[in-house]
Amino acid sequence: MTTNENSRTTPTRALGATGPSVFPLGLGCMGMSALYGEADRAESIATVHAALDAGVTLLDTGDFYGMGHNELLINEALRTAPAAAREQALTSVKFGALRTVEGGFTGYDGRPEAVKNFLAYSLQRLGRDHIDVYRIARVDPAVPIEETVGAIAEAVEAGHVRHIGLSEVGADTLRRAAAVAPISDLQIEYSLFSRGIEEEILPTARELGIGITAYGVLSRGLISGHFDRDRQLAPGDFRGMSPRFQGENLQRNLDLVDALRKVAEGKGISVAQTAIAWVLSRGEDIVPLVGARRRDRLSEALGAMEVELAPADLAAIEEAVPAGAATGERYPAAQMAHLDSEH
Repeated sequence: MTTNENSRTTPTRALGATGPSVFPLGLGCMGMSALYGEADRAESIATVHAALDAGVTLLDTGDFYGMGHNELLINEALRTAPAAAREQALTSVKFGALRTVEGGFTGYDGRPEAVKNFLAYSLQRLGRDHIDVYRIARVDPAVPIEETVGAIAEAVEAGHVRHIGLSEVGADTLRRAAAVAPISDLQIEYSLFSRGIEEEILPTARELGIGITAYGVLSRGLISGHFDRDRQLAPGDFRGMSPRFQGENLQRNLDLVDALRKVAEGKGISVAQTAIAWVLSRGEDIVPLVGARRRDRLSEALGAMEVELAPADLAAIEEAVPAGAATGERYPAAQMAHLDSEH
């Protein structure tokens, strides 16, 4: 259990058998710096503060989100937060992505010497002496996962990292990594629209005592209930290249959202709360990451924790959005090729 400064006691969820206990929802901070168009810095920091005040403990970022911008933003948010809130915050950092000046991605680097380099820069930008969970964003196909995880394990021994995580890896890679060092959690996309982990990856993680931090629980806003059919995406919003947001794919996917909306309205809750509550219902070993950039969206997401889904509710949700019903891949083909979890 955890108690925040407002004396509200909330159940926690453990990140696997070896990881920390955290608030049942984590805050994904990527959109505050990159890939969804321009964000409001002051509102972003206020949202981090509101999350901490509500009891949220896990702040998820990547050193390549805005080429370091997001880590610096989190640094500022933590420095300006009350001491009690700052002390409860846990940082989850992804590394390894190689970027260009123009913002393009050119691959991933999982070499041990690169791990040490990425880590040094992240610690400096975050203004912290350790990172709570450290993970490579995508497997480097040129470097055995054992070498990458081994390098993080050395950082754990040195006190610079507390726990080792993974991101978007398949069951075989998960087993290989876990044979090297304890793995706290696997960060991977999981939502009503993305259920691929259920067949092999999730059972393997559970067998190994590895938790799941689920991102994309609202499918990048697609199943938030706030995405209009005629919406024009802002410049720099990567959803403009996402297959699920294209043409007929978008319309069919929003038809599913309309069906989910009827279920939500029947319970007097929002579409987003229904989608988040569904992920929460999948197991105590799953911690959804909500990518709220504004306080109102954060408040809506937190409301999902009050939702109780009875068997009839779950059946209605499954009927509205059957497994595999979403149209279009979750990333463009070039990015799908980097996903060990899809191979």
